[in-house]
Amino acid sequence: MREVWPGDAYPLGATWDGSGTNFAVFSEVARRVEVCLFGVDGREERIVLPEVDGFVWHGYLPGVGPGQRYGYRVDGPYAPEAGHRCNPSKLLLDPYGKAVEGGVRWHEALFSYRFGVPDELNTDDSAPYMPKNVVINPFFDWADDRPPRTPYHRTVVYEAHVRGLTMRHPGIPEAQRGTYAGLAHPVMIDHLIDLGVTAVELMPVHQFVPEHATVARGLTNYWGYNTIGFLAPHNAYSSSGQCGEQVLEFKAMVRTLHQAGIEVILDVVYNHTAEGDQLGPTLSFRGIDNASYYRLRDDDRRYHLDYTGCGNSLNVRSPHALQLIMDSLRYWILEMHVDGFRFDLASALARELHDVDRLAAFFDLVQQDPVVSQVKLIAEPWDVGEGGYQVGNFPPLWSEWNGKYRDAVRDFWRGSFETLPEFASRLTGSSDLYEHSARRPFASVNFVTCHDGFTLADLVSYERKHNEANGEDNRDGTDDNRSWNCGVEGPTDDPAVTELRARQRRNFLATLFLSQGVPMLSHGDELGRTQQGNNNAYCQDGELAWIDWDAAEQAADMLEFVRVVSQLRHEHPVFRRRRFFRGVHAGADGHDADIAWLTPSGEPMTDDDWNAGFAKSLAVYLNGEAITEPDARGRRVRDDSFLLLVNAHSSAVEFTVPGPEFGERWEVALDTAAPGTVGERPRVKPRDELEIVDHSLTVLRRT
Repeated sequence: MREVWPGDAYPLGATWDGSGTNFAVFSEVARRVEVCLFGVDGREERIVLPEVDGFVWHGYLPGVGPGQRYGYRVDGPYAPEAGHRCNPSKLLLDPYGKAVEGGVRWHEALFSYRFGVPDELNTDDSAPYMPKNVVINPFFDWADDRPPRTPYHRTVVYEAHVRGLTMRHPGIPEAQRGTYAGLAHPVMIDHLIDLGVTAVELMPVHQFVPEHATVARGLTNYWGYNTIGFLAPHNAYSSSGQCGEQVLEFKAMVRTLHQAGIEVILDVVYNHTAEGDQLGPTLSFRGIDNASYYRLRDDDRRYHLDYTGCGNSLNVRSPHALQLIMDSLRYWILEMHVDGFRFDLASALARELHDVDRLAAFFDLVQQDPVVSQVKLIAEPWDVGEGGYQVGNFPPLWSEWNGKYRDAVRDFWRGSFETLPEFASRLTGSSDLYEHSARRPFASVNFVTCHDGFTLADLVSYERKHNEANGEDNRDGTDDNRSWNCGVEGPTDDPAVTELRARQRRNFLATLFLSQGVPMLSHGDELGRTQQGNNNAYCQDGELAWIDWDAAEQAADMLEFVRVVSQLRHEHPVFRRRRFFRGVHAGADGHDADIAWLTPSGEPMTDDDWNAGFAKSLAVYLNGEAITEPDARGRRVRDDSFLLLVNAHSSAVEFTVPGPEFGERWEVALDTAAPGTVGERPRVKPRDELEIVDHSLTVLRRT
């Protein structure tokens, strides 16, 4: 009979100390908890955890070490009307498990009720169909790894999917494609550096499982927003396929990216889990302590409150659920060396009762935590519940995905009326959203496209979603795309349309990189990646969603444009100010202000100019001599001054270069209408007239 010692209630999870492993799991409702050990032959050994302290069940098993597969069984009340769903016939994953082997094999045994009879208890053993946790060796040679700690105002984010980014790259060995090792391959590092990227924001890498309904359609959950293990790196992204090796491979990826000066930000999903609503499977939290881990309806505790659209919401009112979130965040920072997090549907974490509360316990915990508070924290500031759209309302430590930036920039460049004032605000850092809470321009993470919605190429090629491949009769995905197909829906050989589309893509990219705030580029947009009009490719794990690297040669011009505009941002702090523009000046002409807004005729914008709903063009003067903040060494920052000539009209507009008080000579630094001819242009003088073609942006630099 196996020897069992009392062990410790902390830390939670399976912790190997060199001689044995301590197992600890929280459950307030359990009557008995068993840790189940599985041999390589699949045989199961059940050991009762002998001790419980503060609702944490624990025991120490001498001789058990790395590579051991395990899970839990929890015996307790099965009373759905009271919110309890314990069922010892279900093998449960460890909420604190550091690694997972295998995947879910969908079967009725995974559910605690009989199909078609929700009130009948299902006692079939789920272990044959469940993945298993793995005890890991936590030791890793980090060598001289140091976090890059790139300041926000110097940050350029690249949102990427570990699998989709590398699956089709011919320069990566086939065995490493779609994996952490593939992302860390030199060809990928070189590409990121070439783009000026300082941080990769990885779509979910916490262990996730596909939904039963999605698998039934012959598809899968490709994006990964369906977490079941908050401390475990997703095992399918490991190139070795060996038990527990995903942890080492993830750490090696982080170390390699850090050596290149690139930070790693994780897209994390703490708002819900993969267990779905009351009809979902019992995989972990539901069978351990359903009422502690999930928000339940007060009037009928059979049902979950769903602020996420995914069936359940994590119970952030529970101290144990909050502890899990915070322990997970600290683990990824301290043990996995990541540099920040982007919180999916972050408003759901702020719902202590019903309304979103920016002073919720979760934000208090983050604020005072000496580890978590020191990394990059980015909110997706909305959920699907009432009052969930909270752009601009997160606490001072936080940056936000600025959905209003995306919408305003899309509307402006597709030629919508009455968009000029908001476009100007978004271009200059959205002070209307962030300055009131003492935040800086980098509170705004600016993006035009992301994983959710059209790619950049599709944004200028489709006006309607084309999601038929998802098997939901094109009902899924948003209809609010704010896109313009430039006259033809989908692919075309018309040279006028293809040139306009290319120009529009350059307009979006130039606006993104020259706006105040933090630019975020969606992976593959620099290469013209298309999803053929699918704006919700969450279930498309195939060539539709993967980057086609073979098309990179055809995208050479666009790739070069991204390099140029990224370098322009990098070299000139006037495009990445650490403080908002003041808009004040001493002279009557405004040339000594930090920013000036001018009409195409070169005159200062008036209220009538701003309020003219048909206006779709303006000039923006950025004064490089008026940057007030010092650099890291306390020295005053001086920069060149720039003039942005922006024309979203459907016809060319004559711009007059403003008078000599703004500058005596100018040169073209960027032109989205003729990007390859910038160095060939003559210099421009005050009062010169320039024809800015339709749907284009020209940047002049004062010399």
